Amino acid sequence: MPAGNARRLRGVPLRRRLLALGLVLGVIGAHAVLGRWVMRDIDDWWLAEAMPERLQAAFTRELQAADPVAMVRAAPRTAPAAMAAPAAEPAASAPQAKVARKPKPTPKPPVPAVPPPAAREADDSSATAVAPASTPDASAVQSAASDAAEPSASQMAQAEPEVPGTPAAAPPAALAESATRADAAAPPTPGAPAASSGVPFDWPASTQIRYLLSGWYRGEVQGSAQVEWVRQGTRYQVHVDVIIGPPFAPLMSRRMTSDGVLGEHGLQPLRYDEETRVALGQPRRLSIHFEPDAVVLPNGRRVERTQGVQDAASQFVQLTWMFTLQPELLRQGRTVDVMLALPRHVDRWVFDVMGEETLQVPFGAVDTVHIRPRRVARAGTDRTAEVWVAPRLQYLPVRIRIRQDEETYVDLMIDRPPLQATK
Repeated sequence: MPAGNARRLRGVPLRRRLLALGLVLGVIGAHAVLGRWVMRDIDDWWLAEAMPERLQAAFTRELQAADPVAMVRAAPRTAPAAMAAPAAEPAASAPQAKVARKPKPTPKPPVPAVPPPAAREADDSSATAVAPASTPDASAVQSAASDAAEPSASQMAQAEPEVPGTPAAAPPAALAESATRADAAAPPTPGAPAASSGVPFDWPASTQIRYLLSGWYRGEVQGSAQVEWVRQGTRYQVHVDVIIGPPFAPLMSRRMTSDGVLGEHGLQPLRYDEETRVALGQPRRLSIHFEPDAVVLPNGRRVERTQGVQDAASQFVQLTWMFTLQPELLRQGRTVDVMLALPRHVDRWVFDVMGEETLQVPFGAVDTVHIRPRRVARAGTDRTAEVWVAPRLQYLPVRIRIRQDEETYVDLMIDRPPLQATK
């Protein structure tokens, strides 16, 4: 250091030197923080450009509890005349049918012939579970079938009065619907149980469910969560948002988004994005891409794509689709298979149906069915999710428990009636 500068520095009080040094360090620190914020904003901007635009919906009405059988009956469109006509032709040409209807004061269309035992045995459980309320009672059908493999018109006439409140025009269309579903006798593909039924499914309107969050993560935690199902035409998005801590200053937040289209086998994801933010930390992001013949994991590894494969967000809506079309899957002791594409791999998950449970929620008691994965959550492995679905609320998940390991979990419990958009 030059002698002149050294003499001038010795002449400056120590206190002023420390203040100057602190000012320099403060400016350097401020630039570092500002640069970090700018880089984070740039990173967020690039992420927003890459992710699909979020679909919007106006949730304006509360979902009212409804009988699940009525939902199944209302889902298919009106049966084509070509499907309904053959059911009425045999009775019209049979002379026995005229004799059977003669004593009746008011003529009514005859009940279609009961299928042979072999056809019933092919998929007895499926046909019984999804039969609309307007079809003959299952016990009456089985009783009539035990008398003869090909029942006469008089036997059908005796069975007809046992159907309570059957509309005059209902049987032909109802049989066509039931027969179409019964044609799918082959074992279902995991995640697509009703794919071969050919029955058009009336997807529910865009729906929003809000939850209260409790759990354990190095101590008791509280928070909130939200699941949104948004549909526009044949395109869909599922958003799962979880917040631990107060909304204005969360300790951790995670957003999971599934974007795809509606197809013959339910949801067909095209892309899955997940973002996790921890207080005072950088966000962690990952994406899974679904190509026609492969699933591309976050590390770039390509895995063969199987029919009905889902992601961590779409699985909840896919289960709703499965249970609406095949409610018999929810019988205690049954199992439900779903192919899941998770960040580490694509694998088949098996869920056990534990049975019915009544949950006490803020707006009353809700009857549910408890479904639990067979896998046990362990640290460093995939998170597991057990679900309680409510048949009277369109089989929506009213409770979700997500486990990271044996001690770390979050429990989401619905806190208000679901909201839906007007169709």
